[in-house]
Amino acid sequence: MAEKVVVIGAGIGGLVSAALLAARGCDVTVIEKEPQVGGKARRLEVDGGAIDAGPTVFTLHEVFEDIFRACGSNLRAALDIKPAQVIARHAWTPDERLDLFADPLRSEETIGDFAGAEAARGYRNFRAEARRIYNILDESLLRQGKVFWPLPLMQRIGLTRVGDLAAIRPYESLWKVLGEHFADPRLRQLFGRYTTYCGSSPFDSPATLMLIAHVEAKGVWLIDGGMSALAEALKALAEANGATFRLGEGVARIETDRDGVSGVVLRRSERIAADTVLCNADPAALAYGQFGEAARRAVGKTPQGRRSLSALVWLAHAKTSGFPLSRHNVFFSPDYAAEFRATGSGQQIADPSVYVCAQDRDADVARTGASPATDGGRERFQVIVNAPANGDSHTFTQQELDQCTQAMTRSLARCGLELEPDFPHQLVTPADFEALFPSTGGALYGRASHGWAASFLRQGAATRIPGLYCVGGSTHPGAGVPMAALSGQIGARAAMARLASMRKSHPAGMAGGMSTRSARTGATA
Repeated sequence: MAEKVVVIGAGIGGLVSAALLAARGCDVTVIEKEPQVGGKARRLEVDGGAIDAGPTVFTLHEVFEDIFRACGSNLRAALDIKPAQVIARHAWTPDERLDLFADPLRSEETIGDFAGAEAARGYRNFRAEARRIYNILDESLLRQGKVFWPLPLMQRIGLTRVGDLAAIRPYESLWKVLGEHFADPRLRQLFGRYTTYCGSSPFDSPATLMLIAHVEAKGVWLIDGGMSALAEALKALAEANGATFRLGEGVARIETDRDGVSGVVLRRSERIAADTVLCNADPAALAYGQFGEAARRAVGKTPQGRRSLSALVWLAHAKTSGFPLSRHNVFFSPDYAAEFRATGSGQQIADPSVYVCAQDRDADVARTGASPATDGGRERFQVIVNAPANGDSHTFTQQELDQCTQAMTRSLARCGLELEPDFPHQLVTPADFEALFPSTGGALYGRASHGWAASFLRQGAATRIPGLYCVGGSTHPGAGVPMAALSGQIGARAAMARLASMRKSHPAGMAGGMSTRSARTGATA
């Protein structure tokens, strides 16, 4: 009889776990409280159109190629993806603009034109250091189960490579190390922004996180249909291998017995027995009792002061003028440190940096900056400003919402981008994210990556309850779509190892992945 697996939550990590475990022959049921899959990678209807409301930057596509291959399918057959020539467009004023390109030599040349030959050399050295850190940690940490500092990590890296342990620079802040590469404060601001990909401050995060810059430099890809299309493709992949999805149904509690997890009870009181449960929710939801008293002991609580950032997110249809938009655009404030002082003290940012994803701009538009032809001249935008994760203690008044919109549009106008007055939009706040992801305060990335030990304090797949595992962007190895997928792989691998140990006849172990024949498709899994 196939092992029964319940996956709570259909975010990217849960979808990956479900697909891999179904491909291994497990009887997988995915329970998702929302009517659609994707978790944060969701779509919302605004002004008569669907807008991607979650992550927008797709990197490390090879992670997903491996997952689809392991499940007997092909990523390129499931999705239409293409490389973006412009990684992102950055602006400080109407006359200060800088593009980063998929071609690093072109980026280097552009940086030289923008800030001088020394800045170009600094970028070359920064890129080499970021690449080295990524290569050290890719197999030893990012793709493995949680490890601790320093001896277990040293064993993963290799005892003969002690220099590599120092090279990841955990004891220095990213902002400090960026000063070694860039004299121009605008470039420190640009590359410091990568810590916000995991909801953290460049002033408090270790220099290790410069690896995020290398991840993006490896390539940004555009998905036809947006990130929500990736979630739907993963759902179809899991279903093709026999997984069952129950959308619009929530889990009231996780049940345990003396051997560990035993099943889940839905909010409508139905019980589903399970040999294994994978929880694709922020671990805080377990710790604070969102899944019942028995599950509280599964993980430790993350102090509220350690939460990652939340966000204010405008989902809009708007006409624009002035600035030649690419797909991904960043408009920087004149005082970056002030932004993080504000969020650190629980305040909204008065003069924020703003990220704009112009979702109707394709690769050709990104090169020319021309406005796409859309109905009525309006385009779909996702606009993001960092915010403190206090959604469980603060609800915005309409006046505050209006003030935040005014601050955002002022920041854009300062850099040359004008939005039409009273543009149709929906504004998502930390309180809205708290409602979607309870016990987080609206934190979008789990625990903040502040301090040298942050990467080793993040919740791993295994919990204190046998058979209960955590997956998703709030668990190891960290935030972001590819990291959530890696978490799903790690969780599925851990679950299969335990299930194998419980059988009377143990199958061969999996060395680093899912590499046996699928019980359902016969494909390599």
